[in-house]
Amino acid sequence: MLHPSFSSARHGAIMPIAAAAAPAVDFDAGLLTRLGKNGPRYTSYPTADRFDEAFGYRDYLHAVASVRTRGAARPLSLYLHIPFCDTVCYYCACNKIVTRNRDKAATYLGYLKREIAMQGALFAGLNEVAQLHFGGGTPTYLHDEQMGELMAHLRRHFRFAADETGEYSIEVDPRTVSAQRVHSLRAQGFNRISLGVQDFDPQVQQAVNRVQPESETRAVIAAARDAGFRSISIDLIYGLPKQSLATMAATIAKVIDAAPDRISVYHYAHLPHVFKPQRRILEADMPASNEKLAMLALCIERLTAAGYVYIGMDHFAKPDDDLAVAQRQGRLHRNFQGYSTYADSDLVSCGVSAIGAVGATYSQNAKTLDAYYEALDGNALPVARGIALGMDDLLRRAIIQKLMCQFELSTSAIEQAFPVSLGKYFASELVQLRALAQDGLVTLEDDWISVTPRGRLLIRNVCMVFDRYLAQPAPRPRHSRTV
Repeated sequence: MLHPSFSSARHGAIMPIAAAAAPAVDFDAGLLTRLGKNGPRYTSYPTADRFDEAFGYRDYLHAVASVRTRGAARPLSLYLHIPFCDTVCYYCACNKIVTRNRDKAATYLGYLKREIAMQGALFAGLNEVAQLHFGGGTPTYLHDEQMGELMAHLRRHFRFAADETGEYSIEVDPRTVSAQRVHSLRAQGFNRISLGVQDFDPQVQQAVNRVQPESETRAVIAAARDAGFRSISIDLIYGLPKQSLATMAATIAKVIDAAPDRISVYHYAHLPHVFKPQRRILEADMPASNEKLAMLALCIERLTAAGYVYIGMDHFAKPDDDLAVAQRQGRLHRNFQGYSTYADSDLVSCGVSAIGAVGATYSQNAKTLDAYYEALDGNALPVARGIALGMDDLLRRAIIQKLMCQFELSTSAIEQAFPVSLGKYFASELVQLRALAQDGLVTLEDDWISVTPRGRLLIRNVCMVFDRYLAQPAPRPRHSRTV
């Protein structure tokens, strides 16, 4: 049988908030230790390590043309990558440029505006932008006037939904903004704000080179509320150097007291062979695997007890937050920014290394400033690689999306959307699912595949069953542990 908290979703009903707030995770440390392994986070399928440099600018233009001929209206999402930071955080795995030379940002903005204008021309007359997200790096590396000019430029080239319906978010380093700047961001059109915190403990902050007093973060939260931001998010990381169960308990208590609308608790992926800044972290300072699991258990216990809904993967939200509502209504989606309330929107991404999803394709921009600038100087969008999805990719993506976002899948609904019999098409995958069922991760019924509360922390393991690319060697394997 399905877990009771999901039974009404099958009939299209919206669950009451009180039911949604009930704990939805069965924490089994032994199972997590035994089954934890490296695997994708499935912000896309196929995952970005499968993108091909044979996919280029012309392929992207074909994808946009297919959107124009599609006919069906759906919202548009925009992502802008601002890669600059003042200082390096040792844990960071983002594509970033650490510099105090502000001239570099001014040059970058000139090229970014050219790319925005080119994308705006391609999508002219199509659906309005319902989502905007600024990521980094540190978007607030840009000073107030630069940000205002950039937002005005976006509105000249794209049509935006009204403030009360659109979601316009920005990632903020609390160390880079004042209360006045927060109010200015709201006036410039942002209505959601995400704050990088990671940990409030001073020793942990020193170990990762991100000293950020609690008072600074609190001041930004207060300013965001005063400015009328619709949602405030906080990002945390567990598994950092110098962290312990005691420091995590103290941090979680402070976060709960601050009462953000959303909280993300990410597992730190220590991959110093891939990300150079992580080489500055001392191995001796890293918490043991069993302590990291205990931290995760503590976060889940304290946050759900405080009334937050476990959305999936690393995400928690208040029961009346749009993410929680979207999950109850079956509208939750997952993309390169994590969980989203807008399913099936085309994602137009601008900036160095930015990844977009248009039509049945994914594309990624050049990863270096030189290559990014060179393409735009040649009057071409800086598409460096990507992938066009075939029917098999679309089928598997639909399955993975449903499992990641709803923890359950109607096989008949998939068979209505795709010309396959799942029992035959996925015969070998069903054998693997039965093994996971024996471990209590999933239940298999005639028409349903459901992830149990015990299996939700291992949702990546479940989705990996349907990932055909995992049988092929990856060009650059860099996946983190699934838990």
